[in-house]
Parts: sequence; C-alpha cells; structure tokens
Amino acid sequence: MRWTTRRTVWAVVATSVTVAVVAAIALVATSGPRSAPAAGELEAGPVTGPPTVVTLGDSYLSGEAGRWAGNTEGPSSSIDALGPTAYFDDATDTAESTPGCHRSKAAAAHIGDGVVSVNLACSGARTTTVPGPPFKPGLDFFDDGAGRVGQARALQDLARTANVRMVVVSIGGNDFGFADVVGTCVKNYLLSLAVLQNLCSDDTSVTENFTASAVAERTAAVAGALGNIRTAMAAAGYRPSQYRLVVQNYPSPIPAGSAFRYPQAGRVRQTTGGCGFWDRDADWAEDVALVSINAAVAAAAAQAGDGVRLLDVSRAFDGRRLCENTVGLLEEKGLGSWRDPAAVDRTEWVSSVRTVTAATGDSQVQESLHPSYWGQLALRNCLRQAYAGGSPRGGRCARTGDGLTARGEPVMTLS
Repeated sequence: MRWTTRRTVWAVVATSVTVAVVAAIALVATSGPRSAPAAGELEAGPVTGPPTVVTLGDSYLSGEAGRWAGNTEGPSSSIDALGPTAYFDDATDTAESTPGCHRSKAAAAHIGDGVVSVNLACSGARTTTVPGPPFKPGLDFFDDGAGRVGQARALQDLARTANVRMVVVSIGGNDFGFADVVGTCVKNYLLSLAVLQNLCSDDTSVTENFTASAVAERTAAVAGALGNIRTAMAAAGYRPSQYRLVVQNYPSPIPAGSAFRYPQAGRVRQTTGGCGFWDRDADWAEDVALVSINAAVAAAAAQAGDGVRLLDVSRAFDGRRLCENTVGLLEEKGLGSWRDPAAVDRTEWVSSVRTVTAATGDSQVQESLHPSYWGQLALRNCLRQAYAGGSPRGGRCARTGDGLTARGEPVMTLS
C-alpha cells in the first residue's frame, strides 16, 4: 500500500485536535481531615498496591496516530512502528475495547518504572458522552446498562480497587469543533488561488468558535468535566491530597506560515505535505487560536485549587511539526525506514491531514493532525517527568536535544 497524494478536506473528521480550554473547579468536600502533604508528596490513599496513573480525555492522550513514525508518500510499511495491533487494548490484545478510541500502545500513559498505567482517553471524546454511533465516552457518569460508561464513571470504578496517584486530563478541543475549523482552512486553501486567497481566519464559521461567549460556554463544559473527575475520586474514597489532577494543554502541530517547507502556490502543501493552510491562516492558528486558548488553560488550572497541576506541552513539537522546514517526509530526508537512527530528528512528529482518498489501506482519516509515534513518545517522556517518582508536578515540557534517550524516547525536559 502506498501513501496517496490525493487529499481533500471535507472528510477530515472530528478527531483533529490542536486546541483546548480548561476551567476552574471547586474541590469536592470530603468527610475526612485534610492534612497538607509535605514537600509535594501525596498522602497515602484508600487503596494499597502499585501506584497507578490514569489518563482521561481525548485523542492527545488516547494515542491517536501512534502507529506511524513520520510521514511518507512511499510504502506505509516504512513508517509503521506498531503494526496492525497498534490500537488493540482489550484483555486479549485482539481488538479495541471501545472501537475508534485508538488507545495506542505508544500513548503517553505507559511510563513504566513499576507504575501501572490505565488509558481511558478516547479519540474524538468531548466533555460529555456521545452515545453514537460511534460511541464516544465523555468525562461524565453516562451508563447505558450494557457496559458502555462515561470516563468519569470508569475512573470511579477503577479507583475503588487501584492505587491511583495521578489523573491526567486532555479535554476541550472537540467541544470547540476544531475539526470543522481545520476542514474550513484546508478547503479554502484547495479551492482558492494564491493571488486571491480565501482565508479561514476571517470566516465567520471559524471565528465564531473563539468569541468571548463561545469560550465561556466551552470553559463551563470543561469545568463540569473536571468537577466530575473530583466527584468520581471522592466517591471512590479519595481526598484531593491523596492524588494529583494534572491538566495537559495542546502542542502546536503546524508552524507559522514562514516556516513551512512547501510554498503556498500550486496546492503542494496539501497534495504532498498534507498541510493545506495559507500562510496567514497558519499564523492565525499559531499566534491567535493556540496562544489564547492555552493561556486560558493555564489561567483555569491556576484557579482549580490545591492538587491541580498544569502540564504545558504547547512547544513540545517545535522543530518537528508537520511541514516544518527543519524536517521532511522520510524520502525527502533520504531515509529508508523509521528505524534509521536519524529518523527521530529528521522527520515529522505529527501525522499529515488525510482524507477518504488519502487514507487507503492501513491509514485512517481520524489520525490526521495528531502526534504520531515520535510525538506520542515525547509526550510520554513529559508525563513521566510530571509523575516525578510519585510526587506529581507541573511545568513546561520541551525538546532539549537530538536523538533518543535510553528508553527510546525523544529527549525532553520538564522545567
């Protein structure tokens, strides 16, 4: 199977996520005393056993696109890091426990070092459950009585028997309908000319997602979702001092217009690179949408009370973003496979925008514009540092070197 160069926009699905908003929440009252942990350490929880890290939310923690290590117009086998079982997560490793959630084996949750990891995040998830089809569990207590439950309910059930020490959340992007925003941007790119650009950044269908009232509405939805996490943990017998709630924001997936390696003219950005944005739209996405929304994430996390930490990954992929002029397709860099020692430094960490015509064979539309194998492992490195050996902390995580660590992950530093 070869990666086709024919790409259109209207099939981009609602799993493209590049922005999020997180809102403040009130701590759930508990019946027991609330003694402050010393030096960032957690109090002992109500359950014994190995420490457990749980990830909740959407595709940026489920591990969407984690199968693919870079992009290519050549054989997909040359970038297939995980194979056809990449998203299998049921007890027998033969299927997805929730079809379409794409809980990748490369997902950030799996930090190792004796820590049990449970990935409840689901690609395409919103703050509230979408019964479907397809079924997308939100951060609520949905229960259809047939085994399909919301992520908050799943967390509550898990925490009653597992020693949960850190809950990590990435949520909000799908509530903003960002796939529709991306779709408009790429469609406008394909259907207009460089001399007469039809921009998405001045399109009402795009800008209406970022008005003050729209931001307030989504902020309230995310606040309710975080409140559900607190409620779930309280129902399982936890005080806030016995675990950490970590809010992860979203990394920049594409560079500013001046840093694209393909020219605007001729539609080559989409037909070759899978990154069909006019320069001005790329600038808007980088300088307005991402910056303003992630600023809201930081402000909301600061208001969320004791025990909440912000994991800032907004600059984690800089220098390795889709179509950035510092990296390239596998063949553009003279590499034959993702296994080449230079691949992590010379290829992209974000999957190209795919469509029905481009996503043939093993590739899937919903993998578009998500952190691929290297990006997922970079986020895992960040998350392990945030866990900090059992004293979870926040901070800003960024790439700080070339090559791979002894664990086979990109070199990242949380500061």
